[in-house]
Amino acid sequence: MQEDLFVEKLNRFKQNEKPEAVLVIADNPDYIKIVVAWTNLRVQHNTELNNQAGESENESWEWLWGNTRFSLIELKTKAGVPYAETVLESKIRPLIGNRILYPDGTINSFVQRYLRERVLKLFEAKPKKMGKKQV
Repeated sequence: MQEDLFVEKLNRFKQNEKPEAVLVIADNPDYIKIVVAWTNLRVQHNTELNNQAGESENESWEWLWGNTRFSLIELKTKAGVPYAETVLESKIRPLIGNRILYPDGTINSFVQRYLRERVLKLFEAKPKKMGKKQV
């Protein structure tokens, strides 16, 4: 039942995503690295969930994250950022606060689409290989 509560509350946030979240990461290479690494990180929630303090949106978000466990060391390694763990923790706060990172190891779908489009543009920008010269 507690598992269902976690998933239910998280799904409410996923159903009400805001596209403006993309603006937080758009011009920040370190945030982009962290977001990409987040999707490859082992993220779990507590087996025994803490009691929830309230029903407001902010209280629900805090409750979800209060019941989430992940390794900052693993995140630092996978993101390839040169920060101490305390600095990395402060760097992920805006990503959590703006609901870019989700406490199940996924990310905001608008951010995901933005990153995919950016990657596709990188492939399009590569020069095409020249075939054999016609003589």
